[in-house]
Amino acid sequence: MGRGTLRIYLGAAPGVGKTYAMLSEAHRRVERGTDCVIGFVAHHDRPRTLALLEGLELIEPLGGPDGDGGSPQTPEMDVEAVLARRPAVALVDELAHTNAPGARNAKRWQDIEELLAAGISVISTVNIQHLESLGDVVEAITGVRQQETVPDEVVRRADQIELVDMSPQALRRRLAHGNVYQSDKVDAALSNYFRPGNLTALRELALLWTADRADEYLQKYRGEHNIRSTWQARERIVVGLTGGPEGRTLIRRAARMAAKGSGSEILAVYIARRDGGLTTASPKELALQRTLVEDLGGTFHHVIGDDIPSALLEFARGVNATQIVLGSSRRKSWQYVFGPGVGATVARESTPDLDVHIVTHEEVGQGRGLPLARGARLGRSRILWGWFIAVCGPALLAIVLASLDHGPGLANDVLLFLSLTVGAALVGGLLPALASAALCSALLNFYFTPPTRTLTISDPENIVAIVISFAVAVSVASVVDLAARRTHQAARLRAESEILSFLAGSVLRGATTLDALLERVRETFAMESVALLEREDDRTPWTCAGSVGPRPLERPEDADVDMPVGDHMALALCGRVLPAEDRRVLAAFAAQAAVVLDRQRLQDEADQARRLAEGNRIRTALLAAVSHDLRTPLAAIKASVTSLRSDDVAWSEQDEAELLESIEHGADRLDHLVGNLLDMSRLQTGTVTPLIREIDLDEVVPMALGGVPEGSAHLDIPETLPMVAVDPGLLERSVANVVENAVKYAPEGAPVLVAASALGDRVELRVMDRGPGVPDDAKDRIFAPFQRYGDAPRGAGVGLGLAVARGFAEAMGGTLNAEDTPGGGLTMVLTLRAVTGPRAGARTVLPAQVTS
Repeated sequence: MGRGTLRIYLGAAPGVGKTYAMLSEAHRRVERGTDCVIGFVAHHDRPRTLALLEGLELIEPLGGPDGDGGSPQTPEMDVEAVLARRPAVALVDELAHTNAPGARNAKRWQDIEELLAAGISVISTVNIQHLESLGDVVEAITGVRQQETVPDEVVRRADQIELVDMSPQALRRRLAHGNVYQSDKVDAALSNYFRPGNLTALRELALLWTADRADEYLQKYRGEHNIRSTWQARERIVVGLTGGPEGRTLIRRAARMAAKGSGSEILAVYIARRDGGLTTASPKELALQRTLVEDLGGTFHHVIGDDIPSALLEFARGVNATQIVLGSSRRKSWQYVFGPGVGATVARESTPDLDVHIVTHEEVGQGRGLPLARGARLGRSRILWGWFIAVCGPALLAIVLASLDHGPGLANDVLLFLSLTVGAALVGGLLPALASAALCSALLNFYFTPPTRTLTISDPENIVAIVISFAVAVSVASVVDLAARRTHQAARLRAESEILSFLAGSVLRGATTLDALLERVRETFAMESVALLEREDDRTPWTCAGSVGPRPLERPEDADVDMPVGDHMALALCGRVLPAEDRRVLAAFAAQAAVVLDRQRLQDEADQARRLAEGNRIRTALLAAVSHDLRTPLAAIKASVTSLRSDDVAWSEQDEAELLESIEHGADRLDHLVGNLLDMSRLQTGTVTPLIREIDLDEVVPMALGGVPEGSAHLDIPETLPMVAVDPGLLERSVANVVENAVKYAPEGAPVLVAASALGDRVELRVMDRGPGVPDDAKDRIFAPFQRYGDAPRGAGVGLGLAVARGFAEAMGGTLNAEDTPGGGLTMVLTLRAVTGPRAGARTVLPAQVTS
């Protein structure tokens, strides 16, 4: 029995019509003779959706009244009935739904897995906000945390995914017409979750996620059909890095190229040889380039390959790249004898649909060092060239010299052959140089010392000359090889010191995460995978604390290299066996990985403790506020009510009016205190979701002055002031709290000035008083919750007014700061975003000076 297929209708937002699309597809299949049944559908009593249920077989869901005749239970799909019915296709709505307690499976997607395993094809629906990986993003956009989610992998495994999309304006019209929710819920939905900004962001998420899924299908198809040519469906720019300082120039150039086309990607790749060791590139420079490319929205890749041009082209074709960006060669002119270079080779071997850009930079022609110091080991090409010079060079030189009628003489012949030996030592190392010395001595003896064409030497002086020539050649070769090894050792020690210095500095600064550190290990030692493993004791299995690379390791025994860290932790590497000289640096990496892991866990514990401490502090302050500040107005109200209800005293009308005024004043004060507490609670929990719209300040600010005594504040709003993008309700509360605070501290007879002005793309509202002012070191503390500056009486409030005002200002994208008033006092500066462009409609203009 084969596995069924899964088709998912992915909705960009609730109400776009994914259930309608699913039922329409069912009708089309039924018309073609396919056996379709409805396993579960959430129609929400929508008339058009209910109409599509006609003509489709429905398997009754589980649910209905409970056994005691109580309230109805939540309907759930009857999985047993669907399996028993065994249709060809089952329609199952709401893939992310959580089943009721006691159900067959915890989640509906698990029910669907059972149907698929039984050979039943399934058509289902899900909204983009229910994908597990997008939970935090959706919450940040909408302010609503999705409780029901589905793992992304479940949706990605679907055989078909069809996006059901609708413009935000069209969806809001559907809501307004009552096609999605009942009429009593429409206004709340339109002003909260279904705001145009929210819908636009959700739509973009859905389009991007679906585009990535389509890209996966494309890569899979190309792999199955072995398609190596580039399909330019999307611009992908590969940046080839060498670890040199020119890499940052190349990355920025590629970013400018990507900015010219929407949806372009940047993929920076560093290719290391398997035997590259520690001196192939600067780890510090690679770390900087990795950070740069990620800051620019690209990705960094580390690839292992012995032939760099082939590996680069293979990577570019594998990711379906359209362009490759390389830097001009840093080699000097004479170094081209070793080959044409990576750039020229890649340009020659690339296909016509893969463009290669060679970018100039400041390091062009500066050289990459002498061949002696280019790496930890001589490359294969250099060794072959060394042997070629050692074997073919003397033979060719002997033929040339023998063909001359009058040669340069034995002394010059010796020097010429000696130069070949030195060249072989420079290029190929000690062994080719020794072979060259032996061959040069034999050729000198055979061709150029009498009697020629024999191995005998008649003149003892010639014997001495040949012996000395051989000894000098061997000595020169040994010195050259020793210099090369010393140069390599110096380069290696420099690389080690650079690695350890950068590693220690980044770890001490706390700038390195565990995954970043493991990735640096992988890059430094040219490994495929690196993992940090740990266990509680010798009897418990290993667990992975962190891993990078395509092959996650589960045990140190599975690794090519493992470095113990204490008794119950190990750093495991897979890819190749490291030489003993590299293990010292690896040990330092392993120790630092353990430190980073411990620091991350301590940081998590500290964050949790900080949250608990902050919660305790707020609870303590709240209890203190409730115990005194809230009881004060309650006591006044209680005393006034008790007096009014007393039968022993005959109150006059004036006395009753005073007592009622006291009750009203206490109730207003109590309402103000409770309102600030609730506002602070909303800010602490992050549930403030402003509804931004364009409005004039003179429509909001006068209403905010209603809570202060008449004549205590003067308002100055110029006629030419631009509109601001704010939430009117939040702005009114914020301004009211600031003005009330200023009036509270202003001296008698010195009204507070509320003035507005435009500065570039922002509008500043200044609330200036002539009170005692606040020192500079206390200007930030006055915005903290439950803080009151100076000797404010306990009855002056709980110290939340300015904290709430700043919180609301920041929620609208503005700021609230304190400054000194020229001549004495405090000025609160509320900065808001101005609306640019032509003003919409007429505005009501207040006089330049309005007394509130």
